[in-house]
Order: sequence, then C-alpha cells, then structure tokens
Amino acid sequence: MTGEQKPSLEVCLSPALLHLYDVKNSIVVIIDVLRATSTICTVLYNGASRVIPVASVAECIEIGNKLNAITAGERDGRIAEGLEHGNSPFEYPREFIENKTLVLTTTNGTKLLHMAKDAIEIITGSFPNISAVCDYLVAQKKPVILGCAAWKDRVNMEDTLFAGAVVSRIREHFSVDCDSALAAEALYQTSAGNIHEVMKQASHYKRLAKYGLEKDIHYCLTPDGANVLPIYRNGELIAAE
Repeated sequence: MTGEQKPSLEVCLSPALLHLYDVKNSIVVIIDVLRATSTICTVLYNGASRVIPVASVAECIEIGNKLNAITAGERDGRIAEGLEHGNSPFEYPREFIENKTLVLTTTNGTKLLHMAKDAIEIITGSFPNISAVCDYLVAQKKPVILGCAAWKDRVNMEDTLFAGAVVSRIREHFSVDCDSALAAEALYQTSAGNIHEVMKQASHYKRLAKYGLEKDIHYCLTPDGANVLPIYRNGELIAAE
C-alpha cells in the first residue's frame, strides 16, 4: 500500500471502552477466545448453516424452539440452565452440527457483538481461525477495531494475546497508532513461543481448568484448527464464501 494512506488498526481491550472508538467507520473483530468465538468458527467449519448469537438464555430458548435449532450457551464457564449444550468446541463435531442452526448465548462475547452492531462489518476471531481473519482484514483495506470481549468488562489475557497476534501479523498493512494495540502486540511477542504456559496464569484459564476444560483451552489457543471466517449478517453469523 505504498503511496496511499494506510487504514488504522486499533485494539479495544474491553466492551466498557468501545464507546471511545469509531465503530461506524470500522470493521470490528469480536474476540472471545475462551470460548465463544473459538466455538463459533468451529461450528461453521464443521458445516453448521448459521449461528444466531443472542443476549439472554430466555431469548435463546425462544428462538431455538421457533426454529427447531440447537440451543447453547454458558454463564461463568458452565452450561446455562435451560440450555442443551455449552460453549465447548468439542460438543459440535460435523456429524452433529452439519446443516443445523445453533442459537448461542455467552457471558461476554454475544454482548460485545450486539454493542458493535453499527460497524461497517462484524466478523469473529480467535486462534483457530486467525489466518482467515488476517487475510480478510488485509484484503478489505478499511479501518479495523479488534474488540476484546474481556471478562465482565475486565481486561483479560487471552483476548489481548489474540489481538496482539493479529497486530503482529498484519501491522505492515495498517497504521498502528494505538497504545492498546502496541501493548497487546508486546504481550503476544513476549509470549508467542510459550502461549499455553503463559495462559496458565490467566484468571479465565484457572476458572475453566477448575471444570476440567484444559483440552478446550489448548484447542482455543492453537492456530488454524477451524480456519473459516464467521461474518455477521442480518442477526446471524455465517461462514464467508
């Protein structure tokens, strides 16, 4: 992109900070590594027709009944009461999810998705689809906000690490003049060879490990296991062509 101005690349570390960013003129990447956005790309990679993200458990059940869809979601890392399935990517193999609709509600990720509704485009990102995300953002040549779902508005390690990994991969195509992007990239660069060990200090790692979910965590931190691009259109996430 020599000779032309590069678009901006910014990182919003928490939904509580999103109002400080120019969402309307940006592509927003929703990041909820443990586990919503890792599960969303896995479900679509395994052939689901769509994922409908909703804010509440009640809405999840209502839409699930109406569409005869699979209802899923978690609250604080556990399957939410009244729902059939949780937020583990391993619950959705191809033979179970192919051609089906998943209605999903999560503690942090679905909330941020609805907050970003005025963006030029919304996609979801996590390590299992990092290459698809990076390739798409570079091709679009538009301003980007990497939006971390965080944990109940508190900054978390895994979403920050993923944002830093994206910045690190695509920064030459963008103007990076955002301290949170630089901080995320620095965190990623110091952790890159050892990300699974670094994550053991993180609060959400400890929260999920308590439930025996280390296998989920390992999958969610591993690049390109489900390399599709979930794109938000008309209230649902579908795999981009």
